[in-house]
Amino acid sequence: MIVALIIAGSYVIGSIPVGILVGRGLFGVDPRTVGSGNIGAANSMRALGPTGAVLVLIGDVIKGCVPTALAAHWLGYGNWGVAAAGLATVVGHNWSIFLSFKGGKGVATGLGVLVVLSWPATFVFAIVWLATASITRYSSLGSLLANVSVPISLWLFHAPIWYVGYGVIALVLVVWKHAGNIARLATGTELRIGTSKEHGQQQ
Repeated sequence: MIVALIIAGSYVIGSIPVGILVGRGLFGVDPRTVGSGNIGAANSMRALGPTGAVLVLIGDVIKGCVPTALAAHWLGYGNWGVAAAGLATVVGHNWSIFLSFKGGKGVATGLGVLVVLSWPATFVFAIVWLATASITRYSSLGSLLANVSVPISLWLFHAPIWYVGYGVIALVLVVWKHAGNIARLATGTELRIGTSKEHGQQQ
């Protein structure tokens, strides 16, 4: 019963639509009406500008950190409980109860989970994303490759098998949510970082 409550609570925390709260509350803009309509940091850059995007990124990362840290340090249910709480948070972000089970793509929230699971794997994630995004200027490609690195680096750094399993499932969810981006990358029509909100349509 307690475990079910932990997972449910993690899902609810993950469901908090930070992008909409920041957009409407501070900028008077709903990011769902701009660009791709995604509520994550990439589309928030177009809808809200750099400051808004940073605030959304921080908020989404915190969403991933808090439930996972609680499960890791205070609830005492072992590695599987930590992984389950983290995964529930990502699922909440992707399919928010507050947005009729729609949401973002889980990258920043998954990063927040990873911060708790493994600092070395977090460092690898950041390096892969920054290198890919800097070279190609594709945020989506950076997100995909960074998430590919997660289960690999967790395994290489000898993380618990439950954490590696989390990384695999989280990667599947990220790929699923990026299906449209992958198709546009394949055809060369994906938008690059820096596209203005007037022209942004896909990310």
